[in-house]
Amino acid sequence: MDTRYLQTFREVAKCQSFTRAAEVLGYAQSSVTMQIQNLENEFGITLFERWGRKIRLTHAGEALLAYSDQVMAILDEARGNLSEQAQIAGTLSIGTVESLAAFFLPPYLQKFRQEHSRMRLLLHPGICHDLRQGVKEGKYDFVVVLDWLQEHPELNNVNLGEEKLVVIAAPGHRLSEKKQIEAKDFAGENWIFTEAGCSYRSIMEAVLRDAEAPIDMTMEFGSLEAIKQCVAYDLGIALVPYIAVAEEAEKGTLIILPFSHPEVRVYRQLVYHKKKWMSQPMRHFLELLANAEESQEPKSAKMG
Repeated sequence: MDTRYLQTFREVAKCQSFTRAAEVLGYAQSSVTMQIQNLENEFGITLFERWGRKIRLTHAGEALLAYSDQVMAILDEARGNLSEQAQIAGTLSIGTVESLAAFFLPPYLQKFRQEHSRMRLLLHPGICHDLRQGVKEGKYDFVVVLDWLQEHPELNNVNLGEEKLVVIAAPGHRLSEKKQIEAKDFAGENWIFTEAGCSYRSIMEAVLRDAEAPIDMTMEFGSLEAIKQCVAYDLGIALVPYIAVAEEAEKGTLIILPFSHPEVRVYRQLVYHKKKWMSQPMRHFLELLANAEESQEPKSAKMG
């Protein structure tokens, strides 16, 4: 049964007139008459009787009016609750890289959780290429990546600012005394790289190839903590985001080599599908991250 029939029935009962109800509802009178007849056929009853020039409800009509009030009230409540649920509850699925999950995102996730306590947050680790692909496939609502700036016809890429990359080594490393290190100076060095597919690993490998500095890679890890520990034990050098080693550099357990290169640059980027439907909490998360550079930076991002 079409619930619009109940709305029409309630309006006729209120106006005590088919003509007046049609005017209020914006229907032709014939349409109002047809809807009432459909209701009468549905329940096998007569809803109205003539009383002089007016109409009034039959006993069956009065009973149906009480039921229809309850039905419409429940439907209104459902619309309101479901709309509210869509706005304040649900799951926010975020894909990101390890360094940002550990050192950049937590303050923003904390603020988001405080304001949307009923939202469930899911963080998924990955490498940049796979994360972008996951957005295209609908696996994630958002991904936050460290990558070179790029455009894609299906994706929105919001630049959240440059993330400083540094080459780390154990204290006393042979290159630590140099005032400025060029890419060619890394010839013969053992590198401890992040896993294949990591954007800044690919950038560094290209720079080393162009400088004809042979890459003698002895280890590869998906974990930044494992990389830092191996570097601290002088098993090789590594390129990592500064935010991931700021504390160790301050304590002196790792050193930052004086190396910079115009091509060794990556940016924090918030990526989402251009056709993504945004609930109010999702829009709020987007605003939190998009305004990250304008607001006071998280403590971890200010270290050093």
